[in-house]
Amino acid sequence: MIRVTPAPDSTSAKAARPFAPDLHDARHLQLKGVLLLVWAAVSFGVCFFARDLHHWVVAGWPLGYWVAAQGAVVVFMVIVVVYAMAMSRFERQDQQSASAIAPPGQPPHG
Repeated sequence: MIRVTPAPDSTSAKAARPFAPDLHDARHLQLKGVLLLVWAAVSFGVCFFARDLHHWVVAGWPLGYWVAAQGAVVVFMVIVVVYAMAMSRFERQDQQSASAIAPPGQPPHG
């Protein structure tokens, strides 16, 4: 059987790679790491100590109930919003730096 391999610059070779290596620079990895640590701390840490918060009552329910039942969900939604805003900011910064580097008369690629 004859095996045909595509040329290195063909579109099928580009499609085989899941994403460009420059998509995961230090900013993105730090953001993901910090948000994952916040998620883990809220999901496991705060819920673990929720029993100790039963001394305070909010709207007729112990504060531990609110923290365990609602707090983790609210914090997760805040994490998603922060991630979306930060990624949007990173993309704007990358577009600005690409347009500053591009020679005059040529649109930046990307």
